[in-house]
Amino acid sequence: MQYFMPKSIQTLIWVLLLSWCTGCGGGSSSTQAGGNNDVTDPVEEPNPADPLDTELQALIAAADLQGDAAFNRTLPDVEDPLVQLGKKLFFSKSLGGNFDVACVSCHHPALGGADGLSLPVGVDAQNPNLLGPGRAHSVNGLPNVPRNSPTVLNIGLWDAGLFWDSRVESFGKEAFANGAVSDIRTPDTSLGNADPDAGPNLVTAQARFPVTSTEEMRGETFEAGNDNQAVRTHLAQRIGGYGAGVGELATNEWLAEFQTAFASAESAETLITFNNIVHALAEYQRSMVFTDNPFAAYVQGDTSALTDAQKRGAILFFTSAEDDGGNCAACHAGDRFTDELHHTIAMPQFGHGKGDGSSDDFGRGRETGLDEDRYSFRTPSLLNVAVTAPYGHAGAYASLDQVLDHYNNPQNTVEDFFDDGHACTLAQFADLPNCGLLYPDAASNSEIALDKLAAERNAGTSRFENVNLNNNERNDIVAFLHSLTDPCVEDRTCLTPWIADPADNGPDNQQLNAIDAEGNLL
Repeated sequence: MQYFMPKSIQTLIWVLLLSWCTGCGGGSSSTQAGGNNDVTDPVEEPNPADPLDTELQALIAAADLQGDAAFNRTLPDVEDPLVQLGKKLFFSKSLGGNFDVACVSCHHPALGGADGLSLPVGVDAQNPNLLGPGRAHSVNGLPNVPRNSPTVLNIGLWDAGLFWDSRVESFGKEAFANGAVSDIRTPDTSLGNADPDAGPNLVTAQARFPVTSTEEMRGETFEAGNDNQAVRTHLAQRIGGYGAGVGELATNEWLAEFQTAFASAESAETLITFNNIVHALAEYQRSMVFTDNPFAAYVQGDTSALTDAQKRGAILFFTSAEDDGGNCAACHAGDRFTDELHHTIAMPQFGHGKGDGSSDDFGRGRETGLDEDRYSFRTPSLLNVAVTAPYGHAGAYASLDQVLDHYNNPQNTVEDFFDDGHACTLAQFADLPNCGLLYPDAASNSEIALDKLAAERNAGTSRFENVNLNNNERNDIVAFLHSLTDPCVEDRTCLTPWIADPADNGPDNQQLNAIDAEGNLL
């Protein structure tokens, strides 16, 4: 009869043998010098690679992503004295012609570097300190700025141009330079001609213009009838307390701030110039680098940084339409998720437009005068895109889901926007009387843009190709887009260094300490 040893006894014998062998080997499972050890650690079999990771990592390699959108750039630190001066200027209503608006009115860090509105309300707001949803014009409640506020977060990462139409534009568009290498064209010069006063980079050049816009910061009465340079000179004199600006600020401690920032003992007339003002404003904005997001961590090797839904969405994002993907990276390319080019995507033309008549907006075509550029707008970066709603040059879409619907079927989505009254469901317009009658040409203008998109597709010149994604696939792409959010931009404590101290009123007693519609400090 065959004898079977109980399993418990087998285990005991095995443990005793193992202990004896370990003791003979000097207390180590590794081979000792001058001796042998017959017991070796078991070899662990590698876990099989997750198929999602295998596919996504191949796409990442093909796209040559680094996982660092700020790679190879030198950008200022928020604690730099010049940046701190720029922050105080950015939050000061003294740069508004009528003291009722500041740069931050349209670009608050806690609102994703924008204003949370479809279209901005610049001057003459009912409550100048109320930013975001609830802000309205004091006369008619309507926005008076014709295009959605682009975020200033990561503005130091742009190399080609700024604004929706790149009307501030680098001639050379050198990589990693933020416009610092080549000449820069601005609205003060005609297309193709450099602006000698543009400054050292694109952000400085851009900062010269909001204060000159009657809708954004200047107002109708400040330096009425005079040119942009007169506006800038007067504002510098106001901040400096000299020339035409003498006595305009009852409290004025700006000179000490400028002397600290520029490490200079010079006078206000010498030190507080408009060029120095915009230099400080630009350095503050360029310090807003928010690129540490879960997808960046994934690219750098942390495969646990993304959920499965985000991985599936990323695969669709980087896969071409020809291979049944979303084709998103055709325009939203690289670690910055933009090609910095202009494309016709035919989002609804809503609002009073950018001066092309009939509430129309020709986008890049308004700058170049070329038919092929009409209705083309600069590709926005998708970094932190989940916190910068509403979307599109007119802020027509309130959610990323609606944007994905548009990309799937622009014709139907735009038609629904107008036929089903979606425009009047936007938070900014929902409570306005006769909302549906506000912009009577908006639907027809949008159809013209759709026709141009169709013509480009038929000619094979559009990067915005037809895709046919189902609901689950679109949901996965939206999940992926959320992985591009740096957690700091959703954390008020983390954003504190970029927000003026609400317990203070600034060097001029004109600091805009922003509140939301409920009266809470932003």
